Amino acid sequence: MIRLTSLDPVPKALRGAVLALGNFDGVHRGHQAVIGRAVDIGHQQSRPVIVATFDPHPVRFFKPDVAPFRLTTLDQRETLFEGLGADAMMVFEFGAKLAGTTAQEFVTDLLVRDLGIAAVVTGSDFTFGKGKQGNVALLKLLGAEVGIEAHAVSPVAQGDGIVSSSRIRDALWSGDPQQAAALLTRPFAIRGMVQHGDKVGRTIGYPTANIDLGSYIRPKYGIYAVTGLLPDGRVLKGAANLGIRPTFDPPKELLEPYFFDFSENLYGQEIEVAFHHFIRPEAKFDGLDALVAQMEKDCDEARRLLGA
Repeated sequence: MIRLTSLDPVPKALRGAVLALGNFDGVHRGHQAVIGRAVDIGHQQSRPVIVATFDPHPVRFFKPDVAPFRLTTLDQRETLFEGLGADAMMVFEFGAKLAGTTAQEFVTDLLVRDLGIAAVVTGSDFTFGKGKQGNVALLKLLGAEVGIEAHAVSPVAQGDGIVSSSRIRDALWSGDPQQAAALLTRPFAIRGMVQHGDKVGRTIGYPTANIDLGSYIRPKYGIYAVTGLLPDGRVLKGAANLGIRPTFDPPKELLEPYFFDFSENLYGQEIEVAFHHFIRPEAKFDGLDALVAQMEKDCDEARRLLGA
């Protein structure tokens, strides 16, 4: 998988590509339908396929103080795009210049001149250009003038509504990772570097792999049944606390997975923790004995839920 940015020249081999265009933060069922259409067109026309995404998210640019809400990192998106059959990922760097680009300039300058796109596929609700002045109808009109095929994919329904990143975020905020997984087609997962912590867990028999949450959405604070993907491909089962650790001072927001029957050193390694089941909300305990007793119950429940 080749990763490009909108500031880089597009290699000759990738010009004339089919572009799947959107933010694609969650790479959920709806996003997969858009990317799948682009891949199908690419195969039919013997063209490479590029999947575009925006970083930072436009919402972060216009509302810099908004709470963290990302469902994936760029690295996770790259892995997922490759798995869906794309040849390259294009990262549009969203700043003042792109925010001020008109819909006409977006098509003629960015898609045609800079990227050399032959066809573009978007969701039917896609908007673009300064002030969101462009929509699918305008994209098709402008595209026809410059020789770009424009295709729109209808929203995908799941359960009682349309699949969307907002719906996935709502599920995670409410402590329903199974609903999020149904919409994503995989469990929601946080990827990060294991860092040194206070090492309290080690002293009470529950060493954890501490991970900073970064720009990820904060799912409901609490205890989860999780799996951990290690750099060497091994998958571990465990229980994790996500929250501020109210029993300890000072409060510190972390993801702290404890992996069953595992004692290797993970410091400095990047792992990915997938959320399978919500067990209980985060709670403050009177002392370590009460905390350890509850942790034993949590781990037993996690083992049961994960079928360990």
